[in-house]
Amino acid sequence: MVFNLFKKKDTEKKEPGTGILTKLKNGLSKTRQLLTTDINKLFVSGKAIDDTLFEELEELLITSDLGMDATMEMMRRIRKKAKKLSTADELKQVLKDELIALFPVSLESSETLPLKKPHVIMVVGVNGTGKTTTLGKLAMKFTSEGKKVLIAAADTFRAAAVEQLEIWADRANAGIVKHKEGADPAAVAYDCMEAAIARGIDIVLIDTAGRLHTQKNLMEELKKIKRSIQKKIADAPHDVLMILDATTGQNAISQAKLFNEAVEITQIALTKLDGTAKGGIVAAVSGNMKLPIRYIGVGEKIDDLQDFNPTLFINALFD
Repeated sequence: MVFNLFKKKDTEKKEPGTGILTKLKNGLSKTRQLLTTDINKLFVSGKAIDDTLFEELEELLITSDLGMDATMEMMRRIRKKAKKLSTADELKQVLKDELIALFPVSLESSETLPLKKPHVIMVVGVNGTGKTTTLGKLAMKFTSEGKKVLIAAADTFRAAAVEQLEIWADRANAGIVKHKEGADPAAVAYDCMEAAIARGIDIVLIDTAGRLHTQKNLMEELKKIKRSIQKKIADAPHDVLMILDATTGQNAISQAKLFNEAVEITQIALTKLDGTAKGGIVAAVSGNMKLPIRYIGVGEKIDDLQDFNPTLFINALFD
C-alpha cells in the first residue's frame, strides 16, 4: 500500500507500551507492502520539492484508493504548505498530518458504553464483509468489559446465520434472541428489545441481512427493523454500525452511501485490513461519509478487532 513506502528499517529496540502499535503494524503488513514503488525515492536527501515530486505523490495517493477528489484537495493543501518547507522529511510530515486530518474526531473508547441502557447497536452491511464475525467479536469485547450483552439474530434469510451467532453468543457468554429461519426480522428485533429491557441488558447487538433470498427490498426490511426497535425505545438504535470490507476499495463507499440513505449510519467498521486492501480506503470512506471509523479488523483473532485511532493507524502505515 502507498503509505508503507515511507517505511524505514527498524533497527531500534521496541519501547515499552508499543504493543498495540506493533500488533497493528503486523496486521497491516500486507497492506503496507501492497505496492512495490518505494516512496522514499520521492524524498531522497537533496531532492527538490517541485512539480515532478508532487505529480508522483499524487499518482501514488490515487492508486492507494484514497480517491480522486480527496487526493486533489489534499495535494492542493500540500502544495500550499510546501512553499514554506525546505526538506523532504518536512514534506513527509505534512503528508502524514494531512492524512490524519481526513478523519472526523474519533469516538471515545467502547469502555464508555452504554450511554443509555440498553445501548442498541444495529449492525448492517452486505454479506461477505465479515458482518456476523465482527458482531461476535464485539459481543466478546463488551462482555470482557463486564457488560451484559444480548444479540438479536435478525438475519433470518441466510442459511446458518443464526447458528453462527449462537456459537459467538456462547463464546462471549452473551444472550441471544432468535426465531426460525425465514421469520420476520423485525419481529426478532422487537422481541430482543423486550427481553433486553426485562433483563437489564447493557448492550444490544442486532444482526441484519446483507441480502435477501426473496423479492423483498433489503433497505425496506432494514427500515422495518429500525421501526420495530423504536416501538420499544424511541431513540434507538443509538448506533448503526456499517461493516465494510476494505479489500473492495471504492465500492465500499458506494455500499455505505446506499445503507446510509436507508438507516442513517453513525459509525463504520472496516474489516480485512490484514489482506490486500489499500490503506487509503480507510481515509476515503471516513472522509466521504463524514463518519468515524469505529473499528478495524486486522486479523482473525478475537483481539484483532481494534478500536480505531487515526494517528496510530497512519503511524503504523508510515513507520
